[in-house]
Amino acid sequence: MTIQTPSLGDRSYLVTDGATALVVDPQRDIDRVLALTASRGVTVTHVFETHIHNDYLTGGLALARATGAAYHVNAADEVAFDRIPIADRDVIPVGPSMRVRVIATPGHTFTHLAYALEDTVSGEAVAVFTGGSLLYGSAGRPDLLGAEHAPALAAAQYASIRRLAADLPDQAAVHPTHGFGSFCAATVSGAEDSTIGEERRVNPALALDEACYVAGLLAGLDDYPAYYARMAPANAAGPAVPDLTAPATVDAAQIGRRIAAGEWVVDLRSRRAFAAGHLSGSLSFEYGDNLIANLGWLLPPGRPLTLLGDSPGQVAAAQRDLARIGIDRIAGTAGPPRERPGAAGRLASYPVSDFEGLAAARRDQPVAILDVRRRLEWSAGHIEGALHVPLHHLPGRLPDLPPGPIWVHCQAGYRASVAASLLHAAGKTVTAIDDDFGRAALAGLPLTTAPEPVSYTAT
Repeated sequence: MTIQTPSLGDRSYLVTDGATALVVDPQRDIDRVLALTASRGVTVTHVFETHIHNDYLTGGLALARATGAAYHVNAADEVAFDRIPIADRDVIPVGPSMRVRVIATPGHTFTHLAYALEDTVSGEAVAVFTGGSLLYGSAGRPDLLGAEHAPALAAAQYASIRRLAADLPDQAAVHPTHGFGSFCAATVSGAEDSTIGEERRVNPALALDEACYVAGLLAGLDDYPAYYARMAPANAAGPAVPDLTAPATVDAAQIGRRIAAGEWVVDLRSRRAFAAGHLSGSLSFEYGDNLIANLGWLLPPGRPLTLLGDSPGQVAAAQRDLARIGIDRIAGTAGPPRERPGAAGRLASYPVSDFEGLAAARRDQPVAILDVRRRLEWSAGHIEGALHVPLHHLPGRLPDLPPGPIWVHCQAGYRASVAASLLHAAGKTVTAIDDDFGRAALAGLPLTTAPEPVSYTAT
């Protein structure tokens, strides 16, 4: 059974023979796993980690302690807790009909492992849990341990994927942890399932020579969230189960004092609702699958965080998402901001438009355009004369922006809304473009491209 976490672009897996179960790469909120096992009347006896994760906090140790399961982690990983150390070619029986064969697959990390699930009667591998090695039409990125290691890890990734293809039958199902929107994936694939045979057909690592593959893999890498740097050390230390107790409710006066003190007050409502009326100084991070990557990337470590939401359920969902990356202590929460009588109680607002609106504004007068997409998006095509500041650099670049009105855009509107709220909180006059960048050319805006890096996409 697949346990999806779309907000991180990751998957965990629960495998059972009807009585015993194993779990691969569980997320930190293990209550989801425990609810599934309880509903099926099965017992988790083994928990496996493919690697020390860089994009989220694991629930592996907590799940093993809660269930009494054996916790399997690479013997070469330096960790601060007891585990069952495993290594390449080890075979672990799981119940009477299943066994797991360990396969070393360095590339995403130096100590990465994959797990072939074998039927004990036939001896056949029916599936392989590939973590951040073989993804659907892609591979896990090799640069999360530092750019200096990326070339060696990219070459190792190539060899690991080829080993999996050589060792496993075509019909074996491929179950990666990353690759569904995660920044841990080198490229994006829309596939929902795959097999070793299908990967032989579509995966670049199995079609290109090593030099070409490594060059393409490295050239296609872009920035990844800053909070990744904190995940591996925390995972090596052994994260505890998160406390998802509802935060204390705060009033408007308290929120005002927190904003004045430099704390972050994040509004989870829709970006259009935020633009139409919000507390001055608060920031827009619309709740959804884009929340973790963007808020986790931008929130300064240790900065107190207050959440404003449409409902307690929305705040609770955001709290759970944020706990998955170690943002545990929410300073407070409140409902949607309300405008109160008097000038001091008025909500702030800014306009929202589209690329046709930008084109019309440019016809009347010069307009400062801010593009907050990432480097490779900018290189593939951007509006002539636009200023490029990726969203994750924007808080430190606010003093460098030109005076006067600024129109801000991204690829589809989410990052533009975050950027617009940052600009507005800093006293800038801003218009947020809530539109797909593909409509910019249709609106008559002149586009240009920067030289594109050599890269590939899966076909």
